[in-house]
Amino acid sequence: MEMRNLGRSGLSIAPLIFGGNVFGWTADQPTSFAILDAFLDAGFNAVDTADVYGAWAPAGFGASETVLGAWFKASGKRDKVVLATKVGWRTEKGELNAAHIESAVEASLKRLQTDYIDLYQAHKDDPATPQEETMAAFDKLVKAGKVRVIGSSNFTPERIRSANAIAAANGGARFETEQPEYNLMVRKVVEPALADLALTDGIGLIPYFGLAAGFLTGKYRSEADLAKSPRGARAKAYLNAKGLGVLGALDMVAARHGATPAQVALAWQLAKPFIAAPIASATSVEQLREILPAVDLKLEAEDVAQLDAASAF
Repeated sequence: MEMRNLGRSGLSIAPLIFGGNVFGWTADQPTSFAILDAFLDAGFNAVDTADVYGAWAPAGFGASETVLGAWFKASGKRDKVVLATKVGWRTEKGELNAAHIESAVEASLKRLQTDYIDLYQAHKDDPATPQEETMAAFDKLVKAGKVRVIGSSNFTPERIRSANAIAAANGGARFETEQPEYNLMVRKVVEPALADLALTDGIGLIPYFGLAAGFLTGKYRSEADLAKSPRGARAKAYLNAKGLGVLGALDMVAARHGATPAQVALAWQLAKPFIAAPIASATSVEQLREILPAVDLKLEAEDVAQLDAASAF
């Protein structure tokens, strides 16, 4: 399997990241353990989570990290995983200030039952906190060995460049990755500005919602389908003329390759030179096994062109 670099960090991952937002929410602990075991057994190694994941579920804030930490302890597989987590979703509270980052990383390490995080990401921008303070706080964690690499999520290209200019001026760690929303239904967040930044500055893009909250699997084709899943409400926004056109294009490309729409949707991302690896989730081992073959699906230029046209923005 082709491995891909995360920016200029030296971290190398398989070309699909598992999205841990489902842990402790739509996947209970035994199911989460089974998914993680199957993911690693298939040769993959990167898992993404965040301190806030689970806040919307009965298990509460930190649920995803807690489940992942329990799996590390039970399986002994921490050293086989490139672990990514995040801090600072609630930036209205200034969560990218130094004090919060320092306390949040300790809480994440405790929940994750590990002494280091491979990729620690600013979950979204915090305009209220000077970037000098944020970058210094992250660099302190890297120098202490608690974090190997830092990244951003939901940042604009301008704010990534300014943060990294501060890091360069101070000899500190820079953002090596950016985690934006990107898929066949949402392209303008990345194209063209973030895509250009990734290629010129060596930033690894690891987009979330790779399957557009499940819409690109093709399972939501009517209002009745939306009621079948807790994630259906999010997919509702895509159930329109454009969405149905994208599903039609996915169906045609999938038929040509003997693949599924989900596999084609992820393979389309992997065909883009500015994408390091998409993030995708599954709530069962069966769902996971459906999407994993995407990394071996090589789309032809005509396939990519057809999907580009259907998803034009």
